[in-house]
Formats: sequence, C-alpha cells, structure tokens
Amino acid sequence: MSDAFTFDETYRARAETIVARYPDGRQQSAVIPLLDLAQRQAGGWLPTEALEYVASYLDMPKIRVLEVASFYSMFNLEPVGRNFVQLCRTTPCWLRGSDDLRAVAKDVTGCGLGETSDDGAFTVVEVECLGACCNAPMVQINDEYYEDLTAESFKAVLEALKRGETPEAGSQSGRAGSEPTGGLTSLVAPSAVEGA
Repeated sequence: MSDAFTFDETYRARAETIVARYPDGRQQSAVIPLLDLAQRQAGGWLPTEALEYVASYLDMPKIRVLEVASFYSMFNLEPVGRNFVQLCRTTPCWLRGSDDLRAVAKDVTGCGLGETSDDGAFTVVEVECLGACCNAPMVQINDEYYEDLTAESFKAVLEALKRGETPEAGSQSGRAGSEPTGGLTSLVAPSAVEGA
C-alpha cells in the first residue's frame, strides 16, 4: 500500500460503507465508487499513488484499476481546473447546437479541447453521451448538469463561474425535467398526476 495517498477519516468511512455492500469475495466490484472517492479527495484527479492505493485497498492488480480509470471519462488522470467542463457531443446534443457551445467555451475560458485555462479555473473536454438527450444540448460542470442550453445561456453560466458564482444547474430554459418544450399536453389535471 502506498504511503503517499490514503483515504482520510471521512473518505475511509465512506469506502468501508461502500465495500460492505458487496458480498464476500466481490469487493473489487467497488472499484468505480472508490476511484470516485479517491478523485474527490485528491482534488479532482487521480494521481498514480491514488490508483495504487485503491488497487491495494481492494486487493486487485494495479493495471485493472488503471484500465477502469482510463476507460471512463468521469475519471481524470491529470490535474484539471476548478470547473471541469464536459461538453456532450453525441448526436442529440450535436444536432441541437453542441458545436456552438464548444465555440462559446473556447471564447469564455480561453481553453481548446483538453486544455486547462492559465488561471486554473477551467478545463474543457468533449465526451460521449452524458445521458440527458431529452434536454440537449447540455454540459456537465463538476457534479452538475446544465441542460437546454443555447450559446447565450451557456455563456452566462461560464461567466458566472468565472466570477466565482454558482449558477443554478438544470434546465436553462426553465422546463421541469424533460417535459415538452411547449408545455404539458397530458396529465395536466392534478387528479391525473395524483392518481385520484
């Protein structure tokens, strides 16, 4: 086990809770949530020492842990900015303007894809499907989804982050969930929604 990285008391307690959910002999299945914990404790990325620690913690080969960490876009193997901006580029987002969002990201942050701004405020990457196709185009920034974006609303989100503010996550057009953009057309009576 590496001396350079260990879970602190808080993260160790969370790790123990997670690992306890798996049957005996299946604790290695906790690799993804433990990598997430390690990344959070390490400041948004996974240094080699953290990967080695998770491998040791779960008694699994280091290469298997690295395979998992390098496969999923939610894990970073290099330091990232305080605002980790993931632009979804899959078909629904692309058809509804993700290219415009990429241009806005470059304009506001100064970052090309895969780059971190000089002040460490932003890292911008493109990723495959973030699973919010009904609310395309969308981006994930740290743990939050910003959906139903336009170039203007995305610029407002990034500029708010630049000022150190926390813009409200979710739909930027104001719709709830993935309801129709033109408003509800069914289940509009309260009794229908409540099952009465």
